[in-house]
Amino acid sequence: MSAAVPTDPDDEETASGLRKVIHIDMDAFFASVEQRDNPALRGKPVAVGGSSARGVVAAASYEARVFGVRSAMPSVRAARLCPDLIFCPPRFEVYKAVSRQIRSVFLHFTPHVEPLSLDEAYLDVTDDLRGIGSATRIAELIRARIKAETGLTASAGVSYNKFLAKLASDQNKPDGMCVIRPGEGTAFVAGLPVKRFHGVGPRGAEKMAMLGIVTGADLAQRDLAFLRQHFGGQADYLYRAARGIDLRRVRADRPRKSVGGERTFDRDIATGPALREVLERIIAIVWERIERSGAKGRTVTLKLKDTDFRTITRARSFPAAVPDEAAFGEAARALLDALLPLPQPVRLMGLTLSALDGEAGAPVPAIADGAGQGSLPF
Repeated sequence: MSAAVPTDPDDEETASGLRKVIHIDMDAFFASVEQRDNPALRGKPVAVGGSSARGVVAAASYEARVFGVRSAMPSVRAARLCPDLIFCPPRFEVYKAVSRQIRSVFLHFTPHVEPLSLDEAYLDVTDDLRGIGSATRIAELIRARIKAETGLTASAGVSYNKFLAKLASDQNKPDGMCVIRPGEGTAFVAGLPVKRFHGVGPRGAEKMAMLGIVTGADLAQRDLAFLRQHFGGQADYLYRAARGIDLRRVRADRPRKSVGGERTFDRDIATGPALREVLERIIAIVWERIERSGAKGRTVTLKLKDTDFRTITRARSFPAAVPDEAAFGEAARALLDALLPLPQPVRLMGLTLSALDGEAGAPVPAIADGAGQGSLPF
């Protein structure tokens, strides 16, 4: 008999059981804004970010992605992949202004909006303000209004929980939509490669492939004990994901507890110089996100995950908010140096800034997915 999947003590089930969730994801947002505002860039490969040796791509247009250019990629590598790549310095105030326009579109239909970033959000439209009743129709209207008011395109996923809605929004990008109705989640997930699951990086997908797990259907055949043996703390998430289950509620104005980022390596890294090189890129990426969000925090945390999926974290707290990138980077480098040499190669590295000003510590409630319950129109 498989062990029971533990639930969060704050999990709670709504009276109806079934939710209607939309995930909206703007298409190549920063790059699309640059192309919108400068017609000379339209149809050309564009990257937002610095072009210096330490520069990092913050966003890439779809014309650039054809060449393999991706966000978080070192700018030097991006330029090698696409010699005609046009770099645009980021204009975060402009992106924030456009994001506020998009947010106002969301709030026209529901107050239950959980922003994930400037260009991405979850919406719970179970009880929409306009009495439309159909999440599919609401998603269509939102995409049309965003296009009319900003000149930009958005992709949408519609389903009965956040995990499935996010998968769906990526299904028909760019400028597309996908609907996963109640009762369809398990079959949809079964047909996907596990590398599409959030949190499963290239190294994780490779390990799964070695265990005979390539698709969601393969993953669903493994019991919880097997997953815990091989994937540790990630096991419960994988078990639920393979069944299309997500217990999280769409949380309006969810308090931000940290700002950060992490990178899963294509190949494990064992040497100090290589880890330091990667750390410099992560410092640049994360500090850019910190500046973009306007967050102020006191604690810098370094996270490493080794080849056995063991997680190592080290943190340093300041008496006041970290003042600038130099201090943030100095703290991160000191945390890494204190751990070297490492006993095992590393597959993932991450950095976060936490203990944010005005941070709230309230627990985040969640709900059961309610698949197959109720008969609300989608």
